[in-house]
Amino acid sequence: MKTITIAAFILALLAMPAHAQGRRQQGGGEETRAKQDTKPKVDEKAYKAALERIPESKEKYDPWGVARPAEPAKKSR
Repeated sequence: MKTITIAAFILALLAMPAHAQGRRQQGGGEETRAKQDTKPKVDEKAYKAALERIPESKEKYDPWGVARPAEPAKKSR
């Protein structure tokens, strides 16, 4: 009986962190609504205008350009 009690106690200690993670705060709904209202609104026209102002690159970007040689090695026979 003593071992069963100790095992149950150990299992309860192990389950406590998982139980704490699953809990949600109740109440405080006004605080969450106030935080949502303070987010800046995205202006689609300003966003598209900013995208158009980005200059087009003349070269195509190669992310692996530094990792490999510019020209492949020629095989000699």
